[in-house]
Amino acid sequence: MAVKIRLRRMGQKKAPYYRIVVADSRSPRDGRCIEEIGTYDPSSDPSTYNIDAEKAKKWLDNGAQPTEVVGKLFKLAGIEK
Repeated sequence: MAVKIRLRRMGQKKAPYYRIVVADSRSPRDGRCIEEIGTYDPSSDPSTYNIDAEKAKKWLDNGAQPTEVVGKLFKLAGIEK
């Protein structure tokens, strides 16, 4: 099973915020996830994010692949493989 760390869209129309989740790569964007590890709000100024570093490192060590945007958020938070 290929596991990805990606964003799940939440919020109202034209006012999105995202949850950072660990999910099977075959599941839909807003479908079932394995675990939630953080949040990201791009509409606030400046953008805010909150990531559980321990959970993120655990999933990265287990082979989960972050998407491009989540990888940038991890770099900002100081989380690396």
